[in-house]
Amino acid sequence: MGPEHHDEHHGQHHDGHLDDSLLVVILGPTASGKTALSLALAQKFDGEIVNCDSGAMVREFDIGTAKPSASELASAEHHLFDCVDPAQYITAGEYARQARQVLKEINLRHHLPIVVGGTGLYLRALLEGLFPGPQRSEELRERLRESAASRGSNHLHRILRRLDRAAAELVHGNDIPKLIRAIEVCLASRQKMSELWQQGRDPLRGFRILRLGLDPERGALYARINQRARRMFETGLIEETERLLAKYGAAARPLASLGYKQAVQLLRGELTCEQALQAVQQAHRNYAKRQMTWFRREPEVVWLKGFGDDEEIQQRAFRSVGLVAGPEVS
Repeated sequence: MGPEHHDEHHGQHHDGHLDDSLLVVILGPTASGKTALSLALAQKFDGEIVNCDSGAMVREFDIGTAKPSASELASAEHHLFDCVDPAQYITAGEYARQARQVLKEINLRHHLPIVVGGTGLYLRALLEGLFPGPQRSEELRERLRESAASRGSNHLHRILRRLDRAAAELVHGNDIPKLIRAIEVCLASRQKMSELWQQGRDPLRGFRILRLGLDPERGALYARINQRARRMFETGLIEETERLLAKYGAAARPLASLGYKQAVQLLRGELTCEQALQAVQQAHRNYAKRQMTWFRREPEVVWLKGFGDDEEIQQRAFRSVGLVAGPEVS
């Protein structure tokens, strides 16, 4: 785990002053049980849950994003789920603005805010702020878009890898908008994007932050990911994708995301059902790996070595919150 590893007894660090309110952040890879842990904490400490997963913000995309079920959503106050139209795209900066407003409102109600999610860039924007970055260059973007169209998105990924290997590791090879922005930043600022990220601007103030990280054993996590993907197919992922494809067309950004992309390929006859399932499982396993690479760089994480629906892990999380919060939320 390296030097940044902490057990639950080191959760007394806080970002800010003694009179700041507590904010709990649950981070970890897909299928590690973040939803289950967030619900347990919300019930125990009178908490409200704030989504930090870009997929779960999008309306109508339900099965492939593994949103909490209707009964889970009803069991605690939830925010920033189902709030983005499928034709829209929310930047990390806009997410941070909305989430900070929600945190203020939860604080005024004297409830415990619990931020949950797997989108590392959104979380960094919320907690640390984003660097302003150089101005966009439409001319450069157009050249890069043309280059991607003629030579494939992997060509952009290779360019970014040469400019900034650390940033290339964190951006998916097919995510052309993010690749273009990262290359643009490197060329315009003559600095690596990953170094600029570390000079975060405008950090969140007024909160002591307790980061709880779920880190289940890799083999067990992959087994859960495979099982969850199979359940998505069994509960109607293909039918949901067909409906969304008919309504929004292939250009809808979320249809290129994990799970939906493979379902579209199946509907087009490019993959068999079994091939599509295996491709979804593989894509989610790769995503989990990228998430852990990102989250291991988060500061002061209390790592819990298991799944969020495990009672022992939940008890450890309760103890961590109790240690940091004192009488505030007990």
